[in-house]
Amino acid sequence: MTEQQLKSDTNNNNNYVRNIIIAIAAVVLSVALFLGLQTETSSLSLESQVKHSTPLDVALNNNKPTLTEFYADWCTSCQAMAADLGEIKQNYGDRVNFVMLNVDNTKWLPEMLRYRVDGIPHFLFMDSTGDAIAEAIGEQPRSILETDLDALIANNPIPYANARGQVSQVEAKVRVTDDNNTDPRSHSAQVK
Repeated sequence: MTEQQLKSDTNNNNNYVRNIIIAIAAVVLSVALFLGLQTETSSLSLESQVKHSTPLDVALNNNKPTLTEFYADWCTSCQAMAADLGEIKQNYGDRVNFVMLNVDNTKWLPEMLRYRVDGIPHFLFMDSTGDAIAEAIGEQPRSILETDLDALIANNPIPYANARGQVSQVEAKVRVTDDNNTDPRSHSAQVK
């Protein structure tokens, strides 16, 4: 074999090894990307938690304490807490109802008004009879929520009640207007 043939064989071997490494790297990156996308829709995502939350009417009637979260899909604070809340739900779900109410759904407007929801996430702690006993507004550290839930389960005062963290402001989508100067008690008759 000549020196040129040896160099050619060496180059071919080097190209073969390089191509094998590139192919392996491509497969590893593809698998990582696939698993990453699967994790995005895991049980710890906000969307998945909503699907698996306890309906409000069930929570108010099953004699378990309840943590109600007023949230929105666009709320960055709600999204930031989603993974921690998912894990908390896994640990406490047998002892506490987890209810999620979307502030963008006008169905929940009466609850939003009743509990004066003006920033989200807004957490409402309810005892086993469905009475609101405390609230926390904004992002809450996992340890704080767990401490509050332990107190809720033990029927003790909520230690971090009325805590306020970073919030997303709720904008009212429903406006009450009185264009005709009517009194609602007059059944649309003009008030003079």
